[in-house]
Parts: sequence; structure tokens; C-alpha cells
Amino acid sequence: MSMPKTLQSLTLCSLMLMLAACTPTVQVAVPNEPITINLNVKIKHEILIKVDKEIDNLLEENSQLF
Repeated sequence: MSMPKTLQSLTLCSLMLMLAACTPTVQVAVPNEPITINLNVKIKHEILIKVDKEIDNLLEENSQLF
């Protein structure tokens, strides 16, 4: 009970197509916009330190306030 050659070749071709369809592909793409890093936290921290120092200086100069 062997299959005819055309049926064997057709089965082989369909198996190869099914295997080729299942192969994973990996694509690496460049982003459209440049990558930006937000540094607001660091800048805010520096501003708070400067404000705290200024408040300390004002309190030292005007110790009568409290």
C-alpha cells in the first residue's frame, strides 16, 4: 500500500510549507522619535535643596520670627 509519487510529493510540499509558515521571525526596528530621559526628579531635588538653604539662611538672619 504505497502512495503514488504525485501524492507523496504533494504531501511533502504541503508539510514543507506548513513548517516554513511556523518559523519565527525577529525584526529590529529603529524608533521614529529619539529616546528621551526625563530628569525632572533630579532638577526638582536640587531646587528643593537650594530653597531649603535659603530658608535656613533667612531664619538665621531673622531669628526673631519664631
